[in-house]
Amino acid sequence: MAERSVLVSGASSGIGRATALHLEQQGWKVFAGVRTEAAALALQKASAGSLVTVMLDVTDARQIAAVAKTFGPRLDALVNNAGVAVAAPLEFLPIDELRHQLEVNVIGQVAVTQALIPALREARGRIVNITSIGGLVAGSIIGAYHASKFALEALTDTMRIELEPFGIEVVAIEPGKIATPIWSTSAGTSDRMLEGRQEEAVALYGEQMAAARDSASKAERNGLLPLEVARVIGHALATSRPKTRYLVGKDAKVAGRFVARLPDRTRDRLLRTR
Repeated sequence: MAERSVLVSGASSGIGRATALHLEQQGWKVFAGVRTEAAALALQKASAGSLVTVMLDVTDARQIAAVAKTFGPRLDALVNNAGVAVAAPLEFLPIDELRHQLEVNVIGQVAVTQALIPALREARGRIVNITSIGGLVAGSIIGAYHASKFALEALTDTMRIELEPFGIEVVAIEPGKIATPIWSTSAGTSDRMLEGRQEEAVALYGEQMAAARDSASKAERNGLLPLEVARVIGHALATSRPKTRYLVGKDAKVAGRFVARLPDRTRDRLLRTR
């Protein structure tokens, strides 16, 4: 079988890094999108030697265009994984930070996909979008992140319908709490965003903010390993008939199959106690 090619965005750490290395081990020709030379070097050192790193900031149109030229006429798979998490009560969330959240997690995914659809169509390839259980159930403090993942869920459904006539399968991967650096990075970003208004925010939302930080800390320490998500992604890319979506992790399955279907006010009460 001819070597299969795949682009993985957001491959510097977490799920993206684990996915790039796992797919390389599975025999894929992996192009791993990173944002810094340091991240590229670290990933290359961890690889078996065939993985190729490419500079890819999903908010940079020039980098997207340059990466699209890398593959020539065909690409077998695209894993849209790049993402950030912005954490703050909506009342205190700077609008520019909300725009950035959506630019990376939503607009950037569409921009990369648009650039690569011709190559994917040529290969009758596959798109995997890394959404989240946070795209099915929304809670407090990380509303911007939830909004981005809800949007990506909807876009995934639209892509699946529009691209099916060309033989392109589109899959959503919906992880629960994963042990990745995104949550500690989010906490640091939150402190910076609230500078000058921290006391007011804490006075009004302190209990919810503390609960969100505690949940993020537990996720980073005890969440599912990124490799477990990478294995599901690998299966979704390799199987002849993939599911349209995969819930990954016990918490994701409980939330997706039970919590998301509760009456709104019942779900609100449940989430306030967590």
